[in-house]
Amino acid sequence: MGQSAAKRLAGETAAQWITSGMHIGLGTGSTTAYAIRAIGRRIREEGLMVRGVPTSSSAELLAREHGLPLCSLDNVTGLLDVALDGADEVSPALDLIKGRGAAHTCEKLVARQAKRFVVLIDPSKQVDQLGSKMPLPIEVMPMAAGVIMRSLDAMGAKGELRMGLRKDGPVVTDQGFWVIDAWFDKIDNPEVLDSVILAMPGVLDHGLFVQIATDVIVGTPDGVQVLTR
Repeated sequence: MGQSAAKRLAGETAAQWITSGMHIGLGTGSTTAYAIRAIGRRIREEGLMVRGVPTSSSAELLAREHGLPLCSLDNVTGLLDVALDGADEVSPALDLIKGRGAAHTCEKLVARQAKRFVVLIDPSKQVDQLGSKMPLPIEVMPMAAGVIMRSLDAMGAKGELRMGLRKDGPVVTDQGFWVIDAWFDKIDNPEVLDSVILAMPGVLDHGLFVQIATDVIVGTPDGVQVLTR
């Protein structure tokens, strides 16, 4: 099974966990896109009735394309029933690094407003220690970028301003902020690092999701593996 097939299996499995009447957080990225498409099929073919809260403009456009009724957190009384999203790294403790799509701030907000936060991945996203393969994205005020990169350097990390691939200048988030990708040798204590970075003036949020995921669905060649906290 290739990576795309594993992502599809994880996404389509998550779509089967959805029942009528649910309010669903809709994450951003290729794996969650499979879940959104599968939920759309269930709406058309089974009459499934749900409402989704998208975490980015791209998730909103995909959901609308596939017929998912949308709302905002302000329209939901209480917590969302479930939030579905992908991840860039998942540790054995089910802590995450997210943010390659630069939507991690909204994704974290939605995840924390859900009764269950279900993460959809292929096996390549499983790591023994966070930071093994991916940098930690940090969403920052543009005027604070230089200050924050110097602070990261003092912590022994290398910060790189994320630049646009098909545009001049840095990546700009939906909030109008920039993204610094911070490379750490290793992240021994995600909980402490979470607090340290959030305390830096000019930081909106970062891609560490510590003790938030309740379930992880892994698409594998042998089928689906479900991990729970």
